[in-house]
Amino acid sequence: MDSLEGQLSLETLIQYSRHQVHSVLRVVERPDDALFVFDGLDEYSHSLDPAGRALCSDASQAASAPLLLVSLLHGSLLKGAAFLVATRPTGNLKFLSGARVEALGFLKPQREAFFNSFFADSSVASRALLHMERTLGFYDFCTSPRFCWTVCFVYRSLIDSNAKLPETLSQLFVEILSHLIQSTSLTQDWNRKLVLALGRMASYCFLDKHSRCTKEQINSFGFQQFLTAFAPFLRVEAELETVSFRSQLMQEFVLALAFFLDGSEYEDVEKVLDKHKGAAKFLDLFLSGLSEPEQHRPLETLVGELDPDQMKGFRSWLKSGSEETLKGYDKNKHYRCFRLLHQVQNASLVKEIVPPLAHACIYHRNPGLQDCVALSYVIVCLGERDRLSVSGATVIKEMMEVLAPALSLSHVVELSDNSFQTEAVPRLASAVSSGVTRELNLTRSHLGDEKLKRLCAGLKDSKLHRLNLGSCRLTAACCDDLLSLLTSEISQLQALEITFNQIGDRGFKKLCKAMHSPLCRLQELQMQTCDLTAASMEDFAAALCSGHSQLRKINLTHNTVGDSGVKALCNALKHPFCKLQSLTLYDCGLTGACCSHLKEALMSEHFSLLELDLSLNDLGQEGALMLCQGLSRPGCPIRSLSLTRCELTQTVFKELGSLLRSGSCQMMFLLVGLNKVGDEGVRPLWDAVSHPSCSLEELNVEMTRLTDACVEDLCAAVRGSRTLKRLELRNNSLTDAAVPAVIQAMRDNPNMEELNLKYNDFSEDVFEMLEECDNIRY
Repeated sequence: MDSLEGQLSLETLIQYSRHQVHSVLRVVERPDDALFVFDGLDEYSHSLDPAGRALCSDASQAASAPLLLVSLLHGSLLKGAAFLVATRPTGNLKFLSGARVEALGFLKPQREAFFNSFFADSSVASRALLHMERTLGFYDFCTSPRFCWTVCFVYRSLIDSNAKLPETLSQLFVEILSHLIQSTSLTQDWNRKLVLALGRMASYCFLDKHSRCTKEQINSFGFQQFLTAFAPFLRVEAELETVSFRSQLMQEFVLALAFFLDGSEYEDVEKVLDKHKGAAKFLDLFLSGLSEPEQHRPLETLVGELDPDQMKGFRSWLKSGSEETLKGYDKNKHYRCFRLLHQVQNASLVKEIVPPLAHACIYHRNPGLQDCVALSYVIVCLGERDRLSVSGATVIKEMMEVLAPALSLSHVVELSDNSFQTEAVPRLASAVSSGVTRELNLTRSHLGDEKLKRLCAGLKDSKLHRLNLGSCRLTAACCDDLLSLLTSEISQLQALEITFNQIGDRGFKKLCKAMHSPLCRLQELQMQTCDLTAASMEDFAAALCSGHSQLRKINLTHNTVGDSGVKALCNALKHPFCKLQSLTLYDCGLTGACCSHLKEALMSEHFSLLELDLSLNDLGQEGALMLCQGLSRPGCPIRSLSLTRCELTQTVFKELGSLLRSGSCQMMFLLVGLNKVGDEGVRPLWDAVSHPSCSLEELNVEMTRLTDACVEDLCAAVRGSRTLKRLELRNNSLTDAAVPAVIQAMRDNPNMEELNLKYNDFSEDVFEMLEECDNIRY
């Protein structure tokens, strides 16, 4: 109806379709018996909003076609008539009421049946379908029966001639257009003129939002010299005396080809794309595909050589635009860039355009299947890489199949914050196992026990060193599968993170069994917030002492280990077979009572811990002093000690200062923040830091109630230390008066890498002064 101009009555409008309506009079007199069908509403350029319009009610009244349509659809004309409106998604839908049915077209089972009926050989049908699903299945028009028929027709021709099947949409339309041009039996010169005429019509239809053209209009494009030669490309509607493209995809493709045939008719590519923006959705993709000589060569034999200046201009635009896009952080622009490169199918160009800094860590959030196809292609072109990150997606089997080659080339695969379809999990495991992947992160992927079972079964032959399953909704039931994975004969898994899962004591005991096996190579276990208690610590201690455990690091943060649990662990720490080097008991419900056991362990010659974190436990003065006694043993291996918010006192800080000055202490990292000891309490640590026997490299005294009164001692410590590199002073009460001295002390010690002064009592007056010192954060 876009092509109907001027004033006409509803009766006249119905007469345009008189071959479908036997009697105009009957329709007008008995509207309850009438059914109107409107197809292609998404191509209609006028609004269907009735607001502010004087709607028609007389079928013989002359009005514009848009007003007649609105009057019909909103019941003012022919009240009681029924309507069937066929459309793709469009803004006009909000103005229509009534029942809605979503027509999905050919889903995968229907496509399979169609291909089997089209090809006589079932193996050929299967090959053709699999190829289409892999290369084109992510486009919504693949559900169109007409498109499926076209693909089958092209594929059959190529298979019969032993030719390669198209890998992209551009390659497919090169084959389609080549066949259509050959069917006209014109010379190369006339073929060229025909395509240029089609290009003019395509551009006109996009720009003027007309899906159809009149006979006079198409003659103005240059069709009058072809008579019926344009029939394979255009659909003639005799009743309306109009002509339209058989498909919008072909309309866009011939426009892209016409752009490369004659530069005198078209502006530069940027302006052409901008003019057709919104109407031509695939134009830039088709331009990219046709810009590659290997892909447009079949068409050149039919229409002649493409304009070299147009080709050069487009390639320059593609390179500069892609390089600029990849410098930014707009994921949608990244997706589009990769789609364009995928259409080109030139690995050398990909390597030229995507710089090392961009492809070292390609990150994508919420990609669609089409984005994954393009992303995987780009990564395969670039080759082996450090990291690939995809998040925020619902990962279906088809998506994982598409991404598999890219995953196999990535040393670290980050797939956090995704939701996995069950069928996608084995494909993930296969991709990881067949390539170079050493680390797999599935944090917050909501796997659950059943999907994890499938994952573990597929990872038994992998070269994976690290597996992160944090917040994956796992329970104790999954630990049988993890046990099987950890004890697989060729398993190389060394680090496992299962934080924030309801593993419980029952599940942890199963994991402890793995550490008894000589096949288990586990060296690091992260189990924060896993509902563990002291009940499983005996089993863990036994595993550490088994002689087969290679565990070096465990994090038990936010588990109710308790003092009795620590007692069991300390018995293991005294055992000669225990190789544990890092133990984190952050917020584990400990009291000073556990420190006698820790002291005994620290005094043992077999004690091997290098890192001990007891933060957020109420150790108190008595417990902490016992700890200091154990730390004073000559040869004590502790390098890092964390006692943040442990209710420490000035007496404890004094003992820690003595320990650091003793000459026997090898401690390099000390964290004692959130203990309210004030300037006087921290002073022994300042004295220790400047002592020649102190080897401390990092000191954290955040929120210890420091004031300007400590500045002189603080600066003396910074100047005098030979080892200190980082000092944490956040959340204290230093003021502007302290700044000049602190800055000068930092400048006097070239070893200092960072001083954190955030959240102190500074005014904006000193910000400029602090800004001049690069290694001060404020």
